[in-house]
Amino acid sequence: MIGRFAVVLVVALAMPAWGGAVRIKDLVEFDGVRSNDLVGYGLVVGLNGTGDGLRNTPYTEDMMSNLLERLGVNVTGEDLRPKNVAAVFVTASLPPFARAGGRVDVTVSAIGDAKSLLGGTLVMTPLNGADGQIYAVAQGTVIAGGVSAEGEAARVVQGVPTAGSIPAGAHVEREVDFDFAGLEQMRLALRSPDFTTAARIEGVINQELGRGAATMLDAGTVSLNLAATGAASPAHVLARIENLPVEPQSRARVVVDQRSGTIVMGEDVRISRVAVAQGNLTLRVEEGAAVIQPNPFSEGETVVVPQSKVDVQNAPGTGLAEVTGGTSLSQVVAGLNALGVSPHDMIDILKSINAAGALHAEFVVN
Repeated sequence: MIGRFAVVLVVALAMPAWGGAVRIKDLVEFDGVRSNDLVGYGLVVGLNGTGDGLRNTPYTEDMMSNLLERLGVNVTGEDLRPKNVAAVFVTASLPPFARAGGRVDVTVSAIGDAKSLLGGTLVMTPLNGADGQIYAVAQGTVIAGGVSAEGEAARVVQGVPTAGSIPAGAHVEREVDFDFAGLEQMRLALRSPDFTTAARIEGVINQELGRGAATMLDAGTVSLNLAATGAASPAHVLARIENLPVEPQSRARVVVDQRSGTIVMGEDVRISRVAVAQGNLTLRVEEGAAVIQPNPFSEGETVVVPQSKVDVQNAPGTGLAEVTGGTSLSQVVAGLNALGVSPHDMIDILKSINAAGALHAEFVVN
């Protein structure tokens, strides 16, 4: 068996250059225009014997008893032991400007020892926001993404059958109290803060709406004066500016994933002129067996003894290789590829170049 410390699989990627402009709505988040998370606790019924074991999850029995009592069924003192009921958490995201009567998707996840939610039906479940108010009510058939099969001596599970979804499974009952039409000021929050990008967004908006409409507050925020635009509503203003093109800027960055050997470089990465030498270590392990026989006419047993042979070889390296300073990403990549090493070795080389101060970029290791 031969093991090498450098995996031979070569996976090296380069981040594409910002060759064209990007729309403002793909660069920023509009203040107040966001979704709200909802959560609820309910029951999934109709399972084929794959529900909660009520002895281990007594809260499922309590909730089922309360539900039946509300429906007019007296179960006081009854010993309920069904296997087709499961307690679940129901989560959803209420999109911005959702109106009463609209529908949203929900996700259903078992919280007990249920084995599968496949084929189950979620009973009417209220969904609460962070303020404790009910904003939606969910109900419907659960679509589980996994499969579970079990026999007397074995069980096979593929995917996650204890979680599923209900497309358009919740009705919106309450709207978020937000007076969007009455706003006079709005902030644009950059997803990747950068002073140059924020300044360009300010300039493009002022060119479209007039001087003074937008003001850069910091690297991640641009303030928009809606009242100064004279538009009929804030929605009209955002409709005019959200598709304006802006060429973004970002810091030079190198991101490496040591598990997969992936290397991603930004467009602005630069490397100063350096010399690199890289060795190559090989570990060789050979397994064998020796058979030991007992002496003739003696009481004994034949024994097989394993024998291992371990050999560590340090192959000669290629000596010092010069990596010339690159003025573009293609030159940097060409210089590194000239070393002729695998991605995992390349990660170690980049670490050393960064430690030497010759890598002019943010170095991120995952």
